[in-house]
Parts: sequence; C-alpha cells; structure tokens
Amino acid sequence: MSNLERRPAELVADCEATSRGVGADGVVLLEPRDVPLGGPRAMPVHRTLPQRAKSTIGGWCFLDHYGPDDVSVTGGMRVPPHPHTGLQTVSWLFQGEIEHRDSVGSHALVRPGELNLMTAGHGISHSEDSTPETTVLHGAQLWLALPDAWREQDPFFERTVPIPTRIGGAVARVFIGELAGASAQSTVFSPLLGAQLDLDAGATLELEVRPEFEHGILLDLGDVTVEGVEVPHRHLAYVPAGGDLLRLSSVGGARILLLGGEPLGEQIVMWWNFIGRSHEDVAASREQWQNEVIEGADASGRFGTVADYPGSPLPAPVMPTVRLKPRQ
Repeated sequence: MSNLERRPAELVADCEATSRGVGADGVVLLEPRDVPLGGPRAMPVHRTLPQRAKSTIGGWCFLDHYGPDDVSVTGGMRVPPHPHTGLQTVSWLFQGEIEHRDSVGSHALVRPGELNLMTAGHGISHSEDSTPETTVLHGAQLWLALPDAWREQDPFFERTVPIPTRIGGAVARVFIGELAGASAQSTVFSPLLGAQLDLDAGATLELEVRPEFEHGILLDLGDVTVEGVEVPHRHLAYVPAGGDLLRLSSVGGARILLLGGEPLGEQIVMWWNFIGRSHEDVAASREQWQNEVIEGADASGRFGTVADYPGSPLPAPVMPTVRLKPRQ
C-alpha cells in the first residue's frame, strides 16, 4: 500500500510517548491517527506507526489498520502504481480481497489468512485494488525497513499461507518469524515476529518471547489486556525489550496482531514510499520515479512498469523545503 498523503509528515523520534497510560512494565499505548487513503470518497485508515512516540518496533516501521469498511460507501481500495525502496510490504487481510500487481511481473490476490510479502529492495512499483466481488474490506498494511546490508537487493514477491496453531487459549497464525513452536516460511532480513492471535473468551496467555525483542500488540476486535494495561480499539500497545514472557488476557475474546523484532539499530530516512539513509537517497529515488515513470523517460528503469494496469501511475509529492532528518 502507498502512503497517499500529499504532504507526508516527516517525523523525528523523541522520548515523549503519545500515550493513554503506561503500565508498571513499561507498556505504552500508541494512539492511531486517521488518514484518508486517497480517492474521491477516501477510504479511511488508522495509522499507529510511524509517529513521534515510536518510529519502529524492530524492523516494523509502518502500520495502517482499516475496516471493516463498506466498499459501497468508501469506494474500497484504489491505489495506482507507485514506488517503494528499501523496505518490504506486508499485506494481511481479515475480510475482503485485494488484487496486487507489480513491476517484477507478479499478479496475485490478497485474501484473509494469507500473507502477501513484497520486497522492494533497490526499487519496485506496484498497485493494489479491492476486487469487484469485495463488499467489506478489513485488514492491515505494514512495512518492514530493510537493514542497510540488504536494502539494495533485487526486488521480489512471495505468498505464504500460515497454518493455524492452537497456543493455549488462542489460535495463532504466524506469518513472519516463530512463536511457541509455530514458524513462518516467509523471507525476512532481520529477526522478526508477525502473527494474528485469536484469543478465546476468558483466555489468559503467557507467551514465551525473545527478551531481545520489542513488541507491539494491535487490537482489531474485542478486548485485550497487555501486562495489565487495557488496550483500546485500534491502539498499538508497545512493550520494550527485556522480558521473556508476554502476558495477554481477554474477557470476551479478541483478535490482535502481534509484532516483534530486535531494535533496528540503524537510523533511517523515511518519506512518502521511500526508505533511505539520507535526504539525498530519498530525493534521488523521487527524481527517478518522476523522470522514468511519470514523465515516461525510461519504462525499463529502476522502478519498472506495472503491466496491464488500467490507469496512470501515482506522481510523487513535492519534496519538503528542509532536509529530511534520520530517525531511529
């Protein structure tokens, strides 16, 4: 998914958390920011990463949660071809269907319970449109920042289907990394975890986790308490590294996304749909996209062409008048 904001925010991490409560174990609640996802009717998404309170959780650097949206009202998802660099996109649906096309020739449908993972590397372009059969759209779009050693690699696309696994009072679908003996087949480039957990009513879980991981828990449906802190709907509970147990409980049942990873340990510059390491990295990517694709100078260049897309690619916003600052 693209960041369709016409004036993308340039955020710098600081030590002040935008929170509605901090638990005894350091849990911080990150509030979602509502963002219209383009189009004449503007499908709304709810963004919890990045923000000033916290830019990354491990390599996870972008999280948009959306739905359930009535497509007849919002118009659904209509994201024309757009570029990415230095990251992986993670598409995860709860309801509906999205058609994915990209410049390495992939053409796939994103369906509930199936992971679509696109590695941008040096550069890729892709489109995402909800299918005509979709009446309700509900899911999450996430990005992973590639470590510096891997960010210039060739782009590729893969699809995997995690096997639902019972873990105590929950069913887990581990789509990245491993949890409680369940592991994913997806290709990632730093130590990470990504899973959907469906908690039973009355469930209490003590999950063994890697102490070097920081974690984020997004509440999609129901109710959940993380380390004694109640998480509001659509909020992201951040749990810092250091513990080997993650305690979750639910009264009426819940559906959550559990994210984790070793702190990235690298400063990144993230603007619009690009991740680089300097202002110059991002400015060069934007200039190539505009020249090669929007102005049609080189259809076989860095970002390629999304074949058979019935529309024009998305122009990049104007660069800020000040230098982009790295964040960590």
